[in-house]
Amino acid sequence: MAVTVSLVVLFGLVLFFLLRSNTLSWGSAFIAVMFGFFLASTGASGPINDLTTAVINAVPNV
Repeated sequence: MAVTVSLVVLFGLVLFFLLRSNTLSWGSAFIAVMFGFFLASTGASGPINDLTTAVINAVPNV
């Protein structure tokens, strides 16, 4: 678990700086995928899923 959390922080920081510098390429896409993959295996995945579900349910159906 500790290794997963540190990888989430590492990939999150790298992705933050890539997005901030507008450097978007295949490498940035890989970093984003890896960030999401490792984030899904942490304890934050439950609240993120609940928040996403609540937002989707709050948006009126068109």
